[in-house]
Amino acid sequence: MGKNLSADPSEPQDRGRYRRKVQRCLDTLARMLTDGSFSFPRKNIGLEVELNLVDAEMRPSMTNTTVLEALNDPSFTTELGQHNLELNVPPRPLAGESALQLEDDLNAYLGAASRKAEESGASLAMIGILPTLRHEHFDQKWLTNNARYSLLNDRIFAARGERTVLSMEGAPLPGRQPERLRSYSESILPEAACTSVQLHLQVAPEEFAAHWNAAQALAGVQVAVGANSPFLLGKALWHETRIPLFLQATDTRPEELKNQGVRPRVWFGERWITSIFDLFEENVRYFPGLLPETDREDPIEALDSGQAPKLTELRMHNGTVWRWNRPVYDVVDGLPHLRVENRVLPAGPTVVDMVANAAFFYGAQRALAEADRPVWTQMSFQAAEENMYAGARRGFDAQLYWPGIGWIPPDELVLRVLLPLAHEGLRRSDVSDEARERYLGIIEQRCLTRRTGAAWQREYVLRAEERGAERETALNRMLGRYLELSATETPVHTWPLEA
Repeated sequence: MGKNLSADPSEPQDRGRYRRKVQRCLDTLARMLTDGSFSFPRKNIGLEVELNLVDAEMRPSMTNTTVLEALNDPSFTTELGQHNLELNVPPRPLAGESALQLEDDLNAYLGAASRKAEESGASLAMIGILPTLRHEHFDQKWLTNNARYSLLNDRIFAARGERTVLSMEGAPLPGRQPERLRSYSESILPEAACTSVQLHLQVAPEEFAAHWNAAQALAGVQVAVGANSPFLLGKALWHETRIPLFLQATDTRPEELKNQGVRPRVWFGERWITSIFDLFEENVRYFPGLLPETDREDPIEALDSGQAPKLTELRMHNGTVWRWNRPVYDVVDGLPHLRVENRVLPAGPTVVDMVANAAFFYGAQRALAEADRPVWTQMSFQAAEENMYAGARRGFDAQLYWPGIGWIPPDELVLRVLLPLAHEGLRRSDVSDEARERYLGIIEQRCLTRRTGAAWQREYVLRAEERGAERETALNRMLGRYLELSATETPVHTWPLEA
């Protein structure tokens, strides 16, 4: 979630200095986009995975510091909750057999982490929301010991001025009535329940808008086909409950500001864009700083001297506006570049499922971005947003809008339209035939069987309850079996459903 910060609250004058510095960073970015200052040797991809730690009883294991110390690997870092870890996989080109190598690397990283976790009495769980979380796990004492997390917690609550309200109604289990959740939290730790896979794609400045627009158009089908977060606090809710949970957990708006139409910090956006600058400018215009610290660099002076400016304040601010497709400015080895960060997908169920989700996204994104008549010129931005929420709520049972077709289920949209586009996009990216067929074949079979991680979890719990298990017992059994199957590295559409 970013660099460590001082826990000291900012004085009022600091906010003004921070605001001016953010604006200076924005002005510098505008110059860099005009002057052609960006490095772009090739389209590198990157991947981050957020993980859970659980104990022998399938409860959250608050041992991330112990596990990280045992791992001693900079690829792993802390996350918000003490039961979370994050893995940052080194970037690589998309072409060739890179996806196959990514799968091997992920298995190696996670295998090492799993062994160290077991030495600490814990197990790794790759899942969108840990289904055995209870309300007591949202107590502020379970925040990871990092000044940034404590300060972020305090700033969000100070802005809102009241407790976090978690309120949602689920898609009913087959033959059941919809379940409703209404709960409160005194911390932002419900955000720690949301564990995701974040996909990065480095792009040239002139290509950014098309790739971001394509990612927005794909969000609804991505989340429907990759859903893996159906349970929260004992309730069967959305197929991808991460989507509403993350929004509510980090919301800085009291009810009055929501009623006025003030934008949430977890944001889909409100329009198609023509430049990455549009997104950074919106972030600066609409959202006050949550972590208003400044550094000494004058970004314009750095640029004038031939250096790549760090744009520290702009990047810090960008990190507290949680767009589902986020713009990223970064400097590596002294060279600046731009990335699209796709944040829609949950973690799990297996490594091969996650790599398949990534291959589908990168392939379909490229094909849509390079289309002669872009899809975003044929549909409203609101339709793309509604698709995301529909896909998250109902999974394969959703109805999504697509230009030239109208309303269509996600599996049919993938099989008829997007899977052929994904194949073509990966071919244009010089991805090997073996990798392309392996991973897109998994997406095809997932759609034919209509079996996501969320669908498997829901069906398992339903069967366990029909055999007399209480919900808590059913969730514990389900998670235990989920972890066993996840370790086999067989894609989720092949998992058996005995309960």
